[in-house]
Amino acid sequence: MAEDTGWFSAETATFGDRLAGARDAAGMNQKGLAEKLGVKTAVIAGWEDDLKEPRANRLQMVSGILGVSMSWLLTGEGDGPDAPDDANAMSDDLQDLLTEMRALRSQIAQSGEKLGRLEKRLRSALKNQHD
Repeated sequence: MAEDTGWFSAETATFGDRLAGARDAAGMNQKGLAEKLGVKTAVIAGWEDDLKEPRANRLQMVSGILGVSMSWLLTGEGDGPDAPDDANAMSDDLQDLLTEMRALRSQIAQSGEKLGRLEKRLRSALKNQHD
């Protein structure tokens, strides 16, 4: 296992990316991992799509099954799978596009959280106005 290779670091990958990469490196598909964890395939898909995150006990099971550290799954630092061969590596243009898309995804998530806080403040202000 590679230690802190940077190829799935927090700057270049999400939790879901690292989970999918570790699953692929272990030679498993989503269904196989789901069966080992006792969850539905849709749960694994949700984790890999960064729509949901596993609880700590499931995270520990996933790291054991896939042979990676929990720290690596969460942050990209620590024991993870070996980096792919250079022959399979993405071109710089594709990597730039992927990085830009991930940055945009992060901005959208932050904007969604901010919108939620603003809506809560608006509801509170409207309630106070009617009282």
